[in-house]
Amino acid sequence: MANVKGFFIFVILIGLFLATGLKSETNGQSSEHGKKYSQLVIRNVTIIDGNGTPAEGPMDVIIKDNTIQSVQFSQRDYPFKEAEKVIDGTGMYLLPGLINLHAHIHDERGGKPIPFEYLYKLWLSCGITTVRDMGSNTALTLLERGKSLKDSIAAPRIFLYMIAWARNPEDARKRVQEIKRLGGDGVKIFGNDRDVLEALLDEAHRLNLPVAHHIGVEETDASDDIQLGVTSIEHWYGIPDAALHGSQDFPYYYNYGNESDRFRYAGRLWRETDPGKLKKVLQGMVEKKIAWCPTFVIYEANRDLLRAANQPWFKDYLHPVLEEYFVPNPLYHGSYHWNWSTTDEIYWKENYQIWMRAVREFSRMGGLVGVGEDAGYIYMLYGFSVIRELELHQEVGFHPLDVIRHATGDNAKILGMQDKLGRIKAGYFADLLLIDENPLENFKYLYPTGVMALKDGKLIRRGGVKWVIKDGIVYHAPTLLEDVKKIVNEAKKGGI
Repeated sequence: MANVKGFFIFVILIGLFLATGLKSETNGQSSEHGKKYSQLVIRNVTIIDGNGTPAEGPMDVIIKDNTIQSVQFSQRDYPFKEAEKVIDGTGMYLLPGLINLHAHIHDERGGKPIPFEYLYKLWLSCGITTVRDMGSNTALTLLERGKSLKDSIAAPRIFLYMIAWARNPEDARKRVQEIKRLGGDGVKIFGNDRDVLEALLDEAHRLNLPVAHHIGVEETDASDDIQLGVTSIEHWYGIPDAALHGSQDFPYYYNYGNESDRFRYAGRLWRETDPGKLKKVLQGMVEKKIAWCPTFVIYEANRDLLRAANQPWFKDYLHPVLEEYFVPNPLYHGSYHWNWSTTDEIYWKENYQIWMRAVREFSRMGGLVGVGEDAGYIYMLYGFSVIRELELHQEVGFHPLDVIRHATGDNAKILGMQDKLGRIKAGYFADLLLIDENPLENFKYLYPTGVMALKDGKLIRRGGVKWVIKDGIVYHAPTLLEDVKKIVNEAKKGGI
């Protein structure tokens, strides 16, 4: 009996030891998942800031509640005896939390429900601590924004840009006023005639609301935005349109309402632009301080459908509702790849080359370039697509430091939050990501699944965000990703 009693005491002591270890271990590999500390210190870490400057370290970052208190060179003596938690960042890299400038907080796809938790944990596991929602179920996302602000859910910081649909100038003004009353952070517009656009923007300026314009093939284009003033242009329609001589060379049977037509011939638009006119359009955008969020990633299926449809993370992390939505179906926006051909992909490859040159030229002129994904459409998975967008910005020709700046400091400027987000600096929100590989060497390290590498003749997995801190709350990214996997498995079992 004494031996049994001694055994149970031993087990209890081991349990206490392990529990204490989870709270006190300081090698960057353990912490309390989902906890905010009164004072958190990240020691001996290499910082990649959101202002485009080179990596620097070793540094100590002191966080109090949800705010960065100080950033300083690491000291040999241990000066943080009062800290509630210390993470040893030796050999690790600390970045500002990534900002997803073009997100959709979907609660359904194709009329079938999809849980918010699924989106949030995908974003967080990819190091994304802020999203700008560009159109969703307004009533639901208002509630979700409130929960995120109160830290009652594990979710990124949410900015809501509400859609302003209007048929006439009077309705346009009323809708912008309604967005202001609802507490919208900004306005998203598209599909407008000139008189409606003028009323929308005039009312938004009067109410001090930023405006993001998703231009389609419509009466207005980037030249109207330059004259009337918007905050950002999303995607790219409207910019090459403003540099054409007349209309695009559409075939007689073209129907913009048929998305197969629409996206097929969108791939032949940039080649028709006048380079001289295009340069003037880009210069006008720069002069009027109009940012450009190109979202290269959302159209990548058009230049390589096989790659897009077979991304390796789909196996474990693609929700069956989203998988069904991606299948070509005229009823679903963005599910248009029926009869997609090699010829279509070749045109789109050329389209990307010209488009990327335009974005590079815009930046060289002084233009502000943002990073967003527009996932939930066209084979693009939430979170993973933001990391892919970083890779595509590097393909444009941007230095990796500038790519990170696009996704952090520059995105914060576009949001008007440059004094609180996008930097590792005293007074800024504690929105950060910690990774044990250098993303400047390889952006693939940021994928939560990491990359396979060969070491001592054995394949090992490297990379993946280890810790993501949103509003001072420390989340273990692999745990978040495992939660996503469970959500997907349960949905598959339930036959959703």
